[in-house]
Amino acid sequence: MADRYPGYDVLAKRDSPSWNSQTRSVIDARLATDPQAHRFFNEAEWLTVQAICMRIVPQPPERQTPAPLAAMLDEKLQRDERDGYRDARLPPLREAWRCALCAIDAEARTLHGAAFHRIDTQAQIALLEAVQKGEAHDAAWAGMPPQIFFAKRLLHDIVSAYYAHPASWNEIGFGGPAAPRGYVRMNYDRRDPWEAAEAKPGEEERARRENARVG
Repeated sequence: MADRYPGYDVLAKRDSPSWNSQTRSVIDARLATDPQAHRFFNEAEWLTVQAICMRIVPQPPERQTPAPLAAMLDEKLQRDERDGYRDARLPPLREAWRCALCAIDAEARTLHGAAFHRIDTQAQIALLEAVQKGEAHDAAWAGMPPQIFFAKRLLHDIVSAYYAHPASWNEIGFGGPAAPRGYVRMNYDRRDPWEAAEAKPGEEERARRENARVG
């Protein structure tokens, strides 16, 4: 993937006017997340959800600090942090995830004779595509529509975790929570001096120089 924000490191903002102590505290906690820590998922669920996260958001192998998606999802479920609303076709957050992980493993065993985390990458992708299309029919779904779970919970929770972690912010030029400095130039294709500069074709070196000064 091309580097759209060359030379940009969002963590350079840590001690700048862009972030206050509360922002630093939140970001430090995310950075300190143990990628193998889990309290909500049991061991079988943990292996399955790790494999699902790898298929939904494959992270670049060269990234030194991958976003610990499975651990972040586990923490969300352990705290029972709900959205404040839900699709009426789905059970509550925790119940939906437990049911779906059981069902996905059941589908994998029916089709391939092994749990989801043990089947190969292409088989995992095909199974998740079947879930997305509503073409998963194991009784373990217990009446929960698989395609609704995929769209409203699986994608929502995993992708939200990915873009909530500082490891992902450099690739989209995000400066982190806007506290206390905020953002002023809100019009299209305008940016504040403390925001990342996007490397448009032929302007990569200019963007690199500007991003080296962002803070």
